[in-house]
Amino acid sequence: MLLLWSSNFIFAKYAVRELPIPIVVGLRYVFTGICMLPIVALGRRNPRWSEHPVTWQAVAVGVLGLVGNQVLFIIGISMTSVAHASMMTALSPVLVMLGSALWGLERITWVRVLGVVIAASGVVVLQFSRGGTGGAHWSGDLVMLASVVVFAAFNLLGKPIAERLGSIRMNAISYTASAALAVPLVVWHWNRTAGASSVAWIGVVYMAVGSSVLGYLIYAHALRYLPASRVAVVLYLQPLVASLLAILLLGERPGVGFVPAAALVLGGVWTAERHA
Repeated sequence: MLLLWSSNFIFAKYAVRELPIPIVVGLRYVFTGICMLPIVALGRRNPRWSEHPVTWQAVAVGVLGLVGNQVLFIIGISMTSVAHASMMTALSPVLVMLGSALWGLERITWVRVLGVVIAASGVVVLQFSRGGTGGAHWSGDLVMLASVVVFAAFNLLGKPIAERLGSIRMNAISYTASAALAVPLVVWHWNRTAGASSVAWIGVVYMAVGSSVLGYLIYAHALRYLPASRVAVVLYLQPLVASLLAILLLGERPGVGFVPAAALVLGGVWTAERHA
């Protein structure tokens, strides 16, 4: 799962270099929806009428959350480096925690506040650690942060729905609905795909099958047998693995301030999560 999700940043870079963003986003959902459709079709052949409102809620929350998150993710990864993008996504647990606190679902302690402050200071350091290669830019980092905010909202809004339908089924419904909406987008921009290499197409397929389907299924399976705290270690290691892959495969070189920034961000997230 760690390798699948970390590699997603690399394959996303390959895709956006040659394919227009609407095609990358649209085809990711089409391919993911095709893979997820059997889960929707075979999960429960005759759902009770009382569950249909919840199913439609899954469609609405999924379309708003997943589409919004992925559109911003693709735009962001095209505007900044993998190292910076992966560091922004590491803030997801902190943003979910803050959202839960605002809704009265969790209690904020001074230790957790300290963790948020440490993580935020890491982001500030990251923005001043220029000088590397890979196209890191504050505007792309800001778009990636917006992507993480949308995904955190998706997690909060989808929690009660997942409790009714199951997290895998909820995501399958959300992805399938998003795929149906993405088909016209793909058709409209298809004429802009001429000349794209096989590497770009592999990037799109990987983002759908490798990251969205296989990665998530492994994640859901791991949660059944491992403590959530052990599974969450992936969130701490993903920016480091993704950055290493970017150095090896894309030739990126993070700025000199990346290491201390990463230590602050991941240390802050760990502090906030450790005292949940």
